[in-house]
Amino acid sequence: MSKDFEFPEFYNFPPFFTIQPVLATKEKQLALWRDLIVQYHTQHKLKTLKLYECPLWSNDSIQRSLNNEEVKIVADDLVAHGHGEWIDESKTTLRVLWRKPEELATDIYEWAIQNGNIGSVCTVYELHSGEDVNGMSFEGLDEELLRRALTILEDEGKCTIFKGDTSSEDGIKFF
Repeated sequence: MSKDFEFPEFYNFPPFFTIQPVLATKEKQLALWRDLIVQYHTQHKLKTLKLYECPLWSNDSIQRSLNNEEVKIVADDLVAHGHGEWIDESKTTLRVLWRKPEELATDIYEWAIQNGNIGSVCTVYELHSGEDVNGMSFEGLDEELLRRALTILEDEGKCTIFKGDTSSEDGIKFF
């Protein structure tokens, strides 16, 4: 487990590691799992989750863990709520979405406004790794997900994407 990650109190509550049978309780429990997974992966800048290798599924201090069926329920719920996407057909690895593409699009556009980039051009590389994006939700983001967010902005008429010599040199002009 990660020493610098502060686990919420419910993580030490043994019933948290058993999927609850009552629907209302189960929905609250799955929401807690979603939040925990997203927070953990965001803090550690982890982009993927290998389904049966995730350290979150087990809490040794209380000697509790989810079984494989419960892990699948939590993972499917994460995907169903837009915070994860299956990477492989066998559904053993998923991309954890720290933020949904729509949220990222909003974050990028707000960044463009705040930094005076409306009417100017920047590159995909600058959005991904530039000095101006330190601490932003899209810093270091998976390029495919970054492009999906940019496509949302393009569809909304808030930017245009120009092809560069390489994908990282593609330009974005914000309106």
